[in-house]
Amino acid sequence: MRMEREPGIGGPLIAGFVGNGFRIQESRFDALLMTTEDAQPWSPPPLADLTVDAIPMLMATRPEFILLGTGKTLTRPPAAFTAALEAQNIGVEPMDSRAAARAWSVLRGEGRLIAAALYPLDA
Repeated sequence: MRMEREPGIGGPLIAGFVGNGFRIQESRFDALLMTTEDAQPWSPPPLADLTVDAIPMLMATRPEFILLGTGKTLTRPPAAFTAALEAQNIGVEPMDSRAAARAWSVLRGEGRLIAAALYPLDA
């Protein structure tokens, strides 16, 4: 699947899926942290152990909410993770990683201040 950049959108956009990961321009990422300005590789903990300490890059941007791509299927993140984000007025939207990648492009097209943490597609 190929995803195209919407006119006027700044920052990183996922151009497609490669193996178990994501392609942004010519770079491939198995797991990924994204802000409206940057995309970085990520070595995520097992989802059951996820805490805000694992996503400092995202927390620094103070997004409206974080798209959490949980791998090949939707899995709820730990309640403590969600509560820690909500205590800082940051929402969390868990979904499978492919859906999160597609949602990123749509929401960035709307100019939303969001961030994303995407687990590998096979996780």
